[in-house]
Amino acid sequence: MLGMHDFTGPSPGPTRRRWLLSALAAFGSGFMPAVQAAYLVRPWDAAKPVPHLELNDLSGKPWSLASARGQVVVMNFWATWCEPCRAEMPSLELLAQRHESDGVSVVAINYQEPLPAIRRFLEAQPVTLPILLDRDGAMTNAWTPKVFPSTVLIDRKGQPRHIVLGELDWTGAVARDLVGPLVAAAKG
Repeated sequence: MLGMHDFTGPSPGPTRRRWLLSALAAFGSGFMPAVQAAYLVRPWDAAKPVPHLELNDLSGKPWSLASARGQVVVMNFWATWCEPCRAEMPSLELLAQRHESDGVSVVAINYQEPLPAIRRFLEAQPVTLPILLDRDGAMTNAWTPKVFPSTVLIDRKGQPRHIVLGELDWTGAVARDLVGPLVAAAKG
């Protein structure tokens, strides 16, 4: 399986998967294909303005990227119908647990799904990560190239550093190489 979905539907067929991978690989020279093409890592385009991000969690409590300044933030954009998103969630949970004392905050930003669908998912696969609701899809569209899952890594100064397109094992070496330098950077 490719390890990512586009926004147009729950399951692209083999032809669409090949096209999507080709399109992503050709999208820019900043892309670095990974083993078995399950994900792509690219640096954040420093020329692109940092989008605002403020969403509510499942209980209605507001969360903003600005309030997380001073922490490393891992923002995962996902949907319950996305198989690679579901597969990736346990390793994101472990990343959050392992780096909690290092000032790492992992948030899962759900794309336009109703609360009952999200709650059914959480009953089947309990997650303690903050789940933020992108009800109209505006935040997902501002931050990602419309591929699920997409994960944006933010440094302690609130600057995006990398975007990971597709499913990544967040307990593996690639994730350590991405998150480690952000954690090691001086706070403040």
